Parts: sequence; C-alpha cells; structure tokens
Amino acid sequence: MLETLISSETRIKLLLKFFLNAGARGYLRGLEAEFAEGSNAIRLELNKFEKAGMLVSKMQGNKKVFSANQSHPLFSNLHELMLKYVGLDLVVEKVTSKLGDLSAVYLVGDYAKGLDSGIIDLFILAPEMRHDYMQKLINKLEMEIERKIRYVHFDTADDLNKYLIERPHLLLWEHNSLLK
Repeated sequence: MLETLISSETRIKLLLKFFLNAGARGYLRGLEAEFAEGSNAIRLELNKFEKAGMLVSKMQGNKKVFSANQSHPLFSNLHELMLKYVGLDLVVEKVTSKLGDLSAVYLVGDYAKGLDSGIIDLFILAPEMRHDYMQKLINKLEMEIERKIRYVHFDTADDLNKYLIERPHLLLWEHNSLLK
C-alpha cells in the first residue's frame, strides 16, 4: 500500500526506522549495513528528511547520528501511519479487545528497531492468558496483516522488565491508555 504512494524503498525504510519507534537512532554507515543499500541513496534521503525538519542530527565522535524530530508537526501522523503500515494498530486492537485481562503490550525485535523483517515480536504482560485462544487469534491476524507474529507472555512486570532492559522496545498499549 505505502509503496504505491512512496516509490523510494530507501525512504520507506527510513520512515520505518525513525517513525515506528521514536527512540531509534542511526548513522549513515550503520544504516547502510542495516538496509543492505548503498550510502548515496541513504545520504540523499537523510538530507531531505533533515532539511524538512523531520529528522534531527548530532555529532557523536566522527558520526552524524540521526533521530526523529518528535516536535515536528507531522511526527504523530507519521508514527501512526507506520503503525498502520506494519499492521500493529490491528494487532493491538484485536489482542486487547479479545484477551481481556491485559496489562501491557510491547513491541520488541526488528520492528522495535525500525526494521521491516516480516516478523512482529511482542511481549505481553497479563496475569493470566489462554495461550490456545491467543494462538488462534494470531493465526487470523497473520493472514490479515501478511506478517508473522510471535509473542512471549509474562505474568509479572518484574519478569517483563528484566527482558525489556536488554533490548529496544516500544510500548504499544497499556491498561487504561490509548495506542502510544
């Protein structure tokens, strides 16, 4: 869908990288390795985004490190668009409405890093969960969003926090809150 509106694959990769998870950071050579693309195409797009004020940069040693400009007027719109592009809006909606007693849903793995790998990894915090029902729900969702979904269930926040510290993550849903 997004590919019909934005013809540059590099631009789509950069949008995912920086606007799916606002905490994502990247520099030219690192992005070149992540995307398996030449630095010229990436440099051109980074410069366009920075000139438009959508990305900000700062020097860290000899590297120019980019991140999303969260105060840009289009930031929230782009973030929501990336969530919808990946299908995370549907995942959160279906999981939270069907499973009942959930405390939080976190995105981890490649998508939390802003990489479109085709596999959505979730950490789910819930006191109790019917795994058989969850698997049926996931099977339906996978066909709908055309991506694989994996999840790890945590009973307590303490157990979950031990794993979150070690990896990039994005809070998608929390009890009594909207999609973040």
